[in-house]
Amino acid sequence: MTTASTTPTRNRRNRRAEILDAAARLFAARGFHGVSIEDIGGAVGVSGPALYRHFDGKDALLSEMLLDVSSRLRESAVAVVTSAPGPKEALDALLNVQITFAIEQPALITVHDRELGNVPEPQRRQIRRLQRLYVEEWVTVLAELHPACPAARLRAATHAVFGLLNSTPHSAGELPAQDMRPLLHAMARAAVDASVNLGYSPLKRFEDR
Repeated sequence: MTTASTTPTRNRRNRRAEILDAAARLFAARGFHGVSIEDIGGAVGVSGPALYRHFDGKDALLSEMLLDVSSRLRESAVAVVTSAPGPKEALDALLNVQITFAIEQPALITVHDRELGNVPEPQRRQIRRLQRLYVEEWVTVLAELHPACPAARLRAATHAVFGLLNSTPHSAGELPAQDMRPLLHAMARAAVDASVNLGYSPLKRFEDR
């Protein structure tokens, strides 16, 4: 049951999410420095100064935007890996997490790639830490599937897959999501296998010493 005390909190949370979504689209289209508080306010139907009830300024808004998505990706990864019956299913679930993000949030991908440097240093460190933890969820699963493969190679394979999947800002709209999803999944699985297996054998580690 919704109570009078919880409704304002929920409305405020929804409003913040609406502002973050609008800001992501504007930052992706025009760049962080090309967007004003007034522009963001106009996109959600409020005056620019009214946004200060939710965020201290553009820096704080950008920080929360990238912290939020980094945290959500990491939490989703932990959840699907924990619930998967085995490493193969865990990898498929991780791919689905990243593909859903790539298809549904291309603006956030663009903002992260271009604007992370505009996040204040303390928050930037938090974002980087969350991203490293997210990568390590993938590396742990890949290590179960390919126990002889060095962790550095598995980490490189993970970043290669992210690069492939996060190309959606350039391809969004070319195919409907129901067609894009299986295409990205098949390509990503092939990329993982190629990155891990191409030119590598379990003995190579010792031959190279």
